[in-house]
Amino acid sequence: MEFVTMTGTNVQLSRVALGTWAIGGWMWGGTDEQESIRTIHAALDKGVNTIDTAPVYGFGRSEEIVGKALAQYPDKDRIRISTKVALEWTGEGKVFRNSDPERIEKEVEDSLSRLGVDVIDVYFIHWPDSKTPFEKTAETMCRLKEQGKIRSVAVSNFSPEQMDAFREACPIQSCQPPYNIFEREIEADVLPYCQDNSIVLMTYGALCRGLLSGRMSKGREFTGDDLRKSDPKFQEPRFSQYLTAVDKLKTLAMDRYEKELLPFAVRWVLDKSNGVALWGGRRPDQMDPIPDVFGWSMDDETMAEVDRILAETVTDPVGPEFMAPPER
Repeated sequence: MEFVTMTGTNVQLSRVALGTWAIGGWMWGGTDEQESIRTIHAALDKGVNTIDTAPVYGFGRSEEIVGKALAQYPDKDRIRISTKVALEWTGEGKVFRNSDPERIEKEVEDSLSRLGVDVIDVYFIHWPDSKTPFEKTAETMCRLKEQGKIRSVAVSNFSPEQMDAFREACPIQSCQPPYNIFEREIEADVLPYCQDNSIVLMTYGALCRGLLSGRMSKGREFTGDDLRKSDPKFQEPRFSQYLTAVDKLKTLAMDRYEKELLPFAVRWVLDKSNGVALWGGRRPDQMDPIPDVFGWSMDDETMAEVDRILAETVTDPVGPEFMAPPER
């Protein structure tokens, strides 16, 4: 396992972190609590020390399950928790952004209770809220850090301009944008901004909702509230284009490094970002490839070949914009 230390803190994070959106069940077709707990323990047993969650993942369900998994784990003192704040939801499951200080102060207490911890290691503003001045949000987050409720202040899905406004009132230790072989918009702005300002990247979507797991097939059907039903990547003709790219990437990974596509895709994120990659899962066996991510790195020639494959196969690329929740 490799680790990175959050700037200005003693918080050390494993470079692969377990993402628990799917464990919350919402938009992923439900959840199995005991299987989810076993999955979290499997990741920790593989050397992962960082679990990423959020209140909106199952409307508290993911945080509750993470809390139960922590309580049952024998070496829980080494575990680092990142969670988020500032998404509100209605009883009908409609989600919207809300970074109002009162909302943040209520949510942090709810998260601490659900997780069963005294302090949150990394606390993200989940999405920027244009209805609340960034300096007010930032001041609230700094106050939580001063009170000892959080160890570091972070933002998710923020642009460089939004981070500039936030940093006028409070330093940022980490930023969490989407990033994977297929979704690379941050290379133009967020990635260099964070590297220039010593902000640790903790990117999400390393496997692009399963596309880069190497197990997706053309006949795959998505049911219930599965978010891939509304993801343009999983609709034809794009779906076939991305699956063609996946086949070529699988061959490249095996020919160059004798690796399956999944660890190859995660290693690509780590080598490009120099940060942390979130890896989601809902079954213990999905954690088995974690060791294959480490002990090697990707050379420039392979990086260039990845670019060539994408240019050749995906003629109509699309990003993760469909996931953005509305403003209030």
